[in-house]
Amino acid sequence: MISSNTTNMSKSKNIIITGAGGMIGPMLAKRLLNDGHKLVLTDLVQPKVPEGVAHPENAKCMKGDIRDPSFVKSLIEAAQPLDAIFIFHGIMSAGSEANFDLSMKVNVQSVRDLLLALRQSNPGVRVVYSSSQAVYGQPLPKVITDSTMPTPEGTYGAHKFATEIIINDMNRKGYVDAFSVRFPTVIVRPGAPSNAAPSFLSGMIREPMKGEECVIPLVDRSYRTYVCSPSSTIENLVRVLDLPSDALPPHQRHIMFPGVSTTIQEMMDALEKYGGADKLKLLKEETNPTFERILRSWPEDFDPSTPDRLGLLRDEKVEDLIKEYIDIVKGSKKN
Repeated sequence: MISSNTTNMSKSKNIIITGAGGMIGPMLAKRLLNDGHKLVLTDLVQPKVPEGVAHPENAKCMKGDIRDPSFVKSLIEAAQPLDAIFIFHGIMSAGSEANFDLSMKVNVQSVRDLLLALRQSNPGVRVVYSSSQAVYGQPLPKVITDSTMPTPEGTYGAHKFATEIIINDMNRKGYVDAFSVRFPTVIVRPGAPSNAAPSFLSGMIREPMKGEECVIPLVDRSYRTYVCSPSSTIENLVRVLDLPSDALPPHQRHIMFPGVSTTIQEMMDALEKYGGADKLKLLKEETNPTFERILRSWPEDFDPSTPDRLGLLRDEKVEDLIKEYIDIVKGSKKN
């Protein structure tokens, strides 16, 4: 797939990663530490320094509530002189839909307050905010372009888009130097299933490879969605870290990360091809009305013109993403 050394850093940076205990945070932390950067990792649960990194001494781990102003103050102070922050913390799609108030506090208010604190402590600091394709809602064209207006149909997407607008205005005014990156569904995620509607897109590969069942929450193998690999996601985050400020207009800071449009059937075919036909018996298709409504509100495909222009990487085929994960699983079992 994608080399971890594609992008070379010009100098060591001091960087904060919030939500560092999730899936993307540790993978990005490992890459940045190996590139020689100094990190402050934070989450509600004590983050851990990734194993096997070149410079573990360059990472500080801080457990705390990002909604607490005193903790935010200590977090920012621990990373001075601060060069950049990756904002990954948040409540996932299904969790946001189930608890509007919590999503508002975490996905909107905590990010706003963090940005306002950065405005005071480090005006113009580079901010990379993790948004989502969930900002879009029906009706949608078959292929989303930069001119397609977000019309989120779920709380998660609505709150992500609300935060994007705050970031656009703060960037325009020079308070931060920010980009909002809209993630496709990242597959195949290691670890346990998350409380997100598209979690099954990883689970339908990951769980059968462990001999466990996975429930697909809709009975429609032609359902089409947009996905990308963990490796391309990490590489593109590193590239956005060093992206020139004028790469986008000052009031339009979103970047849809490139991915691959695929169907459930295509993913099942790849699982059978690389994992074995017996793995398909572990997939159970059952309708979950709440999840299905969220999933069907999201786009099927995107025009990659802007990420191509910005020099971001694209996965080529969903088959490659699935093979990459299965090869890793089979390799670890041999060892």
